[in-house]
Amino acid sequence: MQRKRFIAGAVCPQCQAQDTLAVGQEDQEDVVTCVKCGYRQRQSDPPPAAPERQDEHIIGIFHPD
Repeated sequence: MQRKRFIAGAVCPQCQAQDTLAVGQEDQEDVVTCVKCGYRQRQSDPPPAAPERQDEHIIGIFHPD
């Protein structure tokens, strides 16, 4: 059995839980697994699509009075 390492600060793309993702190796390939919901992603899998946010680059709007 291969040892798994947790990824500090990582958020699961499926259940949105933080600090539940662990990376290990299966068949000479890195596999990321969520210990809470069971989500799995292999290194060869495409990364999950990030949610699109229209105003993500805007920190705030200044309105002088």
